[in-house]
Amino acid sequence: MEAWIQSSVNWLLTTLALPEVGLSAIFVVSLISATLLPLGSEPAVFGYVKISPEMFWYAVGTATLGNTVGGMISYWMGRAAKNGVDRLRHRHEAHRLAEGHHGPPRPIDHPHGDPGQHGRWHAHARRWLDRWGPKTLLLSWVPLVGDPLCGVAGWLKLDFWPSVLYMAIGKLARYITMTAALLWMFSPN
Repeated sequence: MEAWIQSSVNWLLTTLALPEVGLSAIFVVSLISATLLPLGSEPAVFGYVKISPEMFWYAVGTATLGNTVGGMISYWMGRAAKNGVDRLRHRHEAHRLAEGHHGPPRPIDHPHGDPGQHGRWHAHARRWLDRWGPKTLLLSWVPLVGDPLCGVAGWLKLDFWPSVLYMAIGKLARYITMTAALLWMFSPN
């Protein structure tokens, strides 16, 4: 069984490395790396462009598209989670009122305890996101921060299309900068 798994993985990696499917492999790797899975897409883009320098803009565009679609998935996951929490809160409140409890819910009835207990970093981040809105997604490329940021944008129900636009701009800038820098660093001159 282990040999079969190893040969299957080798076949998949060999297939994705073929020049004929290089751009599709870049798209898939970029899409997956934009979710919460720890996978970097820059090496795939750099490797492809190093082999085929004339494909720079195609590779960068494909990676940007894949990474943006991955960010959109994270956005919708955040929005779906928020909608689920809102439904649970509504159901909890309806149940509480049906039992005859009137007035504002006690802090213990709040799903996360006292709403003010999150601390200053949470309050600062919330003010920052509320102030800048979808423009914050220009930072969706930042390692460790960008992927969750797309989910938070969905949770906060930031406007979808402006969010996607700023995601794409940030991710495009990253791929242009990173790929060009790697090509410059590893050029034979």
